[in-house]
Amino acid sequence: MDKLGQISKLIRYYILLSSTQAGSGHPTTSLSAVELMTVLFFNNHLRYNPEDPKMPNNDRFILSKGHASPLFYALWAVAGEVTEEELKNYRKFDSNLEGHPTKNFKHTEVSTGSLGQGLSVGVGMALNAKYLDKLPYRTYVLLGDSEMAEGSNWEAMQIATHYKLNNLIAIIDVNRLGQRGETMYGWDLENYESKAKSFGWETFVVEDGHDLEQVEHAYQQVENSESDKPKMIIAKTIKGKGVSLLEDKEGWHGVALDKDQFSQAVSELGEINKELRASISPAEIRYPEEKERGEIVEADEGYDDPLATRKAYGHALVKAYPKYPEMVVLDAEVSNSTYSKIFKEKYPERFFEMFIAEQNMVDVGVGLAERGKKVFVSTFASFFTRAMDQIRVSQYSRTSINFVGSHAGVSIGEDGPTQMGLEDIAVFRAILGSIVLYPADHVSAEKLVYKMAEHPGICYMRTTRMATESIYGEDEEFEIGGSKVLRSSDDDKVTIIAAGITLHESLKAHDELMRTGIKTRVIDLYSVKPLDVVTLKKAAKETSVIVTVEDHFAQGGIGGAVLEALAQDPVPVYKLAVTKMPRSGKPEELMRFMEIDAQAIVEKVKEVVK
Repeated sequence: MDKLGQISKLIRYYILLSSTQAGSGHPTTSLSAVELMTVLFFNNHLRYNPEDPKMPNNDRFILSKGHASPLFYALWAVAGEVTEEELKNYRKFDSNLEGHPTKNFKHTEVSTGSLGQGLSVGVGMALNAKYLDKLPYRTYVLLGDSEMAEGSNWEAMQIATHYKLNNLIAIIDVNRLGQRGETMYGWDLENYESKAKSFGWETFVVEDGHDLEQVEHAYQQVENSESDKPKMIIAKTIKGKGVSLLEDKEGWHGVALDKDQFSQAVSELGEINKELRASISPAEIRYPEEKERGEIVEADEGYDDPLATRKAYGHALVKAYPKYPEMVVLDAEVSNSTYSKIFKEKYPERFFEMFIAEQNMVDVGVGLAERGKKVFVSTFASFFTRAMDQIRVSQYSRTSINFVGSHAGVSIGEDGPTQMGLEDIAVFRAILGSIVLYPADHVSAEKLVYKMAEHPGICYMRTTRMATESIYGEDEEFEIGGSKVLRSSDDDKVTIIAAGITLHESLKAHDELMRTGIKTRVIDLYSVKPLDVVTLKKAAKETSVIVTVEDHFAQGGIGGAVLEALAQDPVPVYKLAVTKMPRSGKPEELMRFMEIDAQAIVEKVKEVVK
């Protein structure tokens, strides 16, 4: 305990040093959790090999309250992984020690800081340990009391109980104060405990989170527990602990000490051994069982014709799995609509039902992906927008994860506007380095699923509810960043660019226009991001007008992408898109109403040609 006390003092010094040097940061919320983390890291609880951060059997630690990064880096400084000089560069442009932890620092599991996400990521890592890799590592998540107001945490708590994740340990730092004052429940530990218990968690209350022996006792209880419940340590702490100027004081959240205040604070800490270092207990070196890798195989169930692209997605997962045995599929209780159920029926041990909790589902996927799994996450396209923050933050973890949104556009019909994904292309196009795909038939959908499985990074595929006729033969190949010119001649007056359901309408319009003597080029822009700019520029050069057609809102969709690509080309681009308030109705009625059907395309082409 004496050595742990000395380590705690050194950690406090490093917290104050880094934030004062930076002139910014969150020292108070870092100071409150010092003892909780000192005992975890340096008293034989966390098992981790710093020289090999990716070793599969390392315990995982997730700093959900990512603004406590001064604490995080101070812990690694004591472990000998960060120097004092590096701490002095905290938050600077050329430093890997960023204001909220990112993957630029090698011991960061995932980028954090948008609160309410770390526990869901932890669920994904714990699922991986228990059911997939079958390794004994534990996942620890440090949570702030303020972020316990986030609903995504309670989504994570429900699913953790459902899957009996007794290898998941959450630690709530109950320091009473949030950003602007007291949190919802202050120091009411009983409130946190009763809620956690009601969600099926085993709880361990620490009345004084700065008493090293009490903290140690809580970790021992966690390790000695034989229940199949996830664990939660609920500890009362003091924000700004160790510095009288800061202790339990409002108005200091996100405020660094100046140099004079720093000197006074350090003198309060007493004698500090800056040479002190401590080791993290090593994890046993173990690896998951290697799975035999095969080739893409034919699905047991044959194809119907016509076939919805959402159903082709389910078939493609089954066919791809032998080649990608690290594949895992998540769904939000709509697998009979997204057709991920086809994979679930074939490989139930690789499928996890996430129920109607999309925020949690996305971050569970991130946790699984960070443990080396090839993750496909599916739900209705419209429901991904509720998990936009989780999707947004995943880009900063450089996560490789695949999203598939079904029931896109007004063409879903009678279900009505709340179920129509009309913003999804815009959402996913905005993600740095993302891939956005929109197949029009079962062949392209299937082939693009395989491309997603191969591609590192964030991929999104939009699928259609209604069955559509085949456009391509089974031997047709598709590349990310490609397109297909389906109709063309040397005398084309207009290029029609579409994807998904409106491609079928565009082909009908082409045939009708041919009967009136107007020749058009039709391009399947199945790769919305990245675009096949070469083909687009060729069309812009060889035809006098471009018309884009999409079952998506006008902003941020296919038309916008084409306009961006052709901004320097002297060709007019006309957008046909969803510009009116949707309502229930038959698909053909809605597409006619929105002026994105074959008739509307014919009318627009005739208008622009005239």
